[in-house]
Amino acid sequence: MVDRALRAGTPAREALQGAVTAIAASGADTPRLDAELLLAHVLGVGRERLLIDRGLTVAGPAVRAFQEAVRRRAVEREPVAYIIGRRDFRALALRVDHRVLVPRPETELLVEVAVAELARGASVLDLGTGSGAIALALKHERPDLDVAGSDVSEPALELARSNGRRLGLAVRWLQADMLRGIGDEFDAVVSNPPYVSELESAQLAPEIRDHEPPRALFAGADGLSSIRALVAQSGERTRLALLALEVGVGQAAAVRELVAQAGFGHVRSERDLAAIERVVVARRAAGGAG
Repeated sequence: MVDRALRAGTPAREALQGAVTAIAASGADTPRLDAELLLAHVLGVGRERLLIDRGLTVAGPAVRAFQEAVRRRAVEREPVAYIIGRRDFRALALRVDHRVLVPRPETELLVEVAVAELARGASVLDLGTGSGAIALALKHERPDLDVAGSDVSEPALELARSNGRRLGLAVRWLQADMLRGIGDEFDAVVSNPPYVSELESAQLAPEIRDHEPPRALFAGADGLSSIRALVAQSGERTRLALLALEVGVGQAAAVRELVAQAGFGHVRSERDLAAIERVVVARRAAGGAG
């Protein structure tokens, strides 16, 4: 499946096409994009150079490195982000690895909602921060905000801290299981919590099922156990005025009801680019989130 005949000095375009063929045969959804990202990473160039530089070749250590990268993608179905060690999210380039979920494009909607909804100077917690994607994007786009990111996983927080230092963004990092141990100090909570049901495991793509951290994915038989706990804890926080949650396909109605029962009003859903109700937003009269 992987082109073992790749030789030193092979034109980059030829190497790229061989990789596309191998990755496509594995069943991956975006073989050309994957191959371009892998080859650009191995060669240390931008993707555009693969298309415009006809003299570009794969030589030296890059030969073995590219073969190994394509093998990991095509045979093991490892996410490209883990192979190259980075993922773009909003305007940020984040380091990612197996300690955290790969940031998704649909999660950018959660950031858009928070950027628009939060009052100037509001204190906001990105709960279940993982790589720090949401917290760091919020701080980057709204420097006025007091942003913190929390996670139950210390290894995930190590990566988030590293991303924060590298990007020069001042975010506080807290280790906590949901809101346990965190005081009533935030005007808003935004979160991309686990929301995949255990029954859906077999239906997940190998990239997700076999490589991403299960604790950040699965949430009981119906996928709502983490959201139930978070909403219940949020309802007990008197200062908390804004709650914004990413949810799974078909979950928005149930989550809106949970949030309303917890004492939040003005509950609505926001649809992503695929027209899926992806973010549930709720407000109540308290605190300084606006």
